[in-house]
Amino acid sequence: MIGSGPNGLAAAIVLAQAGMQVEVFEAESQPGGAARTMELTLPGFHHDFGSAVHPMAAGSPFFSSLPLADHGLEWIHSPAPLAHPFDDGTAITLERNLDDAEAALGEDGRAWRNLMEPLVRDWDGFAQDILQPILRVPRHPFLLARFAQDAIPPATFVARRRFRNHRTRALFAGLAAHSFLSLHEPLSASFGMVLAAAAHAVGWPIPRGGAQSIANALSAHLVQLGGKITASTRIASFDQLPPCSLTLCDITPRQLLRLSQGKLSSGYRRRLENFRYGPGIFKVDYALSAPIPWKAAECLRAATVHLGGSMGEIAASEAAMASGHLAERPFVLLAQPTLFDPSRAPAGKHIAWAYCHIPNGSTFNMLERLEAQIERFAPGFRDCILARRVFSPSEMEAMDANLVGGDISGGAVDLSQFLFRPTWRNYATSAKDVYLCSSSTPPGGGVHGMCGYNAASVALRRETIPPDTSVPDLLEQ
Repeated sequence: MIGSGPNGLAAAIVLAQAGMQVEVFEAESQPGGAARTMELTLPGFHHDFGSAVHPMAAGSPFFSSLPLADHGLEWIHSPAPLAHPFDDGTAITLERNLDDAEAALGEDGRAWRNLMEPLVRDWDGFAQDILQPILRVPRHPFLLARFAQDAIPPATFVARRRFRNHRTRALFAGLAAHSFLSLHEPLSASFGMVLAAAAHAVGWPIPRGGAQSIANALSAHLVQLGGKITASTRIASFDQLPPCSLTLCDITPRQLLRLSQGKLSSGYRRRLENFRYGPGIFKVDYALSAPIPWKAAECLRAATVHLGGSMGEIAASEAAMASGHLAERPFVLLAQPTLFDPSRAPAGKHIAWAYCHIPNGSTFNMLERLEAQIERFAPGFRDCILARRVFSPSEMEAMDANLVGGDISGGAVDLSQFLFRPTWRNYATSAKDVYLCSSSTPPGGGVHGMCGYNAASVALRRETIPPDTSVPDLLEQ
């Protein structure tokens, strides 16, 4: 196994569960990929390098099947999964309980419930279907067909068709903006739908101690199954690996091309060369002397805050990014974990994590624009800053080679690259003993481990593996 991100660890666990001897090679000094926690600013301030809030990890069919709590993973739920402030000093919140959400959304409450309730009610089946390979026959076709009615169109179209109030439309736009797509593009609404449904079904929790707790729990379970993890070992060629019958790669197409050295067919290499990466992020980690001084007190109830104002503003920000430009008022995603997990900073101090979307590989310094958006809704924020750590796209990639150009999604997720990711083979490559299991394969980005689970399951079913090897099937559990 090359790479120990959540997908690589998930794939390794599947193989170990099937009785195979597994060794994971990780380039960095600690496992986790983008799910790592480090002292990025000052001693005692524990920041998440990548992911911070984890609805898809909490709702992952594979992770839910593992005894991760036995290895120290504990989920913390903020009172509200999400807050979205406005310029008038108020905020709209996404409540976890669907009844509470209906009440909080007022005139749009019933419409919100009608949209989300089928997905929430059958979340387990829904999650299994959307996190499986795209071309697999779904177990819940009618539920997916209903989902597709609002998932395929652009987010702005769905928001205007479903909701009357500008505040609800802004809330949905912020959810859909997680797609890294222009909100005028097809499929952008699907991200808003999934993330909203997850908020009601499983919440948007943070792991106690940070994202590293997820990687640590997965690693501990793998070791318990007999697996081995070798850190600080960057694999530059397949020839570097010990003799093995199977290699799974939690890396993106660009790294796979560098490793291959004649192992892959020329046709498959050409397809990988045509793989397109998505937009990048500009990220800042903060050590703070106090909680963020939000104008809207509701923001103190949520671990995640979306900063972008109206749906029109958010759509303009994402459209600029999608067309290769930089938004003057970028949509900012912010997490404030220490309001709910004070162990991650010295007593009385806090951390925050914020990023905005920018074109892949951009070198423009977005710090002033990003902080202006925070100050817009929390005047005096800059006065609370003890230290900051700024990550440009190139610095993100330097910390994790999978984040090509700052792309945290493993590749562009627009319609033309949605079905066949990274090629029509999905997890398989032109080499019978090499598979991809990164977020560049279905179902894509997010901390859920399902790319790894799916890839390992496919590999175990191939003829190169002894026929008596058992293959787990989450859809039969």
